[in-house]
Amino acid sequence: MSDWGRNTPPEASSGVFVTSASMKTDASPEKVWSTLLDFQSYKEWNPFVRGQVLTDASGKPLPESSQTPAAGKHLYMYPVHIPPRMDDPPLPFQKNSTRVVITYLDHETRRVAWRTTGFPRFLLDAERWQTVSVAEDGKTKYESYEVFRGLLSYIVKFFMKKNLDLAAQGMADGLKARAEAS
Repeated sequence: MSDWGRNTPPEASSGVFVTSASMKTDASPEKVWSTLLDFQSYKEWNPFVRGQVLTDASGKPLPESSQTPAAGKHLYMYPVHIPPRMDDPPLPFQKNSTRVVITYLDHETRRVAWRTTGFPRFLLDAERWQTVSVAEDGKTKYESYEVFRGLLSYIVKFFMKKNLDLAAQGMADGLKARAEAS
């Protein structure tokens, strides 16, 4: 389990469960990558994570001039819609938020990762990796997977895994549509 929070994704077997999504597109890798990192545009295309803002460690939003993603920066995601949807969910528990720290960001290989904060790691620890690459068929491929571990992961798995899978795929599909439209 020592691979968590480093420059390589954690093994799926190191967690309680994994949620993942992928898509292929004719949009360029650069376009998909820049769209993925344009957090301010999420409200326009992302049915899962409707907004993201970089913050300091206490949760205070950073100034506009400091909203460039980088390893070590904190990220507040709100609202997070589970299941995914572009409008407001009808039930309050379907609208969540989360805080993470960016653990890895490499523009050359187009890989970004973040890890949950705010919980003791033995209770809940989740690390999400997203990559943009060129597939064998020449199309651009986006992949996302998140590994969950900790005692609360069993509860999250039981109550939310299906909708987390839908949300991750909803984000992938939204990313594809956005990258292809612009």
